[in-house]
Amino acid sequence: MEILIALSIGVLTGCGVYLVLRARTFPVVLGLTLLSYGVNLFLFATGRLVIGQPPVIGLASGHADPLPQALVLTAIVIGFAMTAFVIMLSLRARAELGNDHVDGRDGGSQA
Repeated sequence: MEILIALSIGVLTGCGVYLVLRARTFPVVLGLTLLSYGVNLFLFATGRLVIGQPPVIGLASGHADPLPQALVLTAIVIGFAMTAFVIMLSLRARAELGNDHVDGRDGGSQA
């Protein structure tokens, strides 16, 4: 199971970095979203998920750590706000510049 989670984190991070390095705005936004999903999965995996235990110390013999769950929930909210902001920023840049190239130039290629 650890290999599957590590592989998922690696694939999300690798695809996110690849898309962030693209020249158009939509792949950059998608890459930032994939990077945030990879970080969320990493934070969640660091909490050593325990099934069937209460989230705080109580009468039970063990407990689940609530900190990674709180961090992931906060990161999801921040990631949603960041994605909305970057989409609006890219739409504004498209309206102002007339293209969706990241640096504002077309570059001569339509790739």
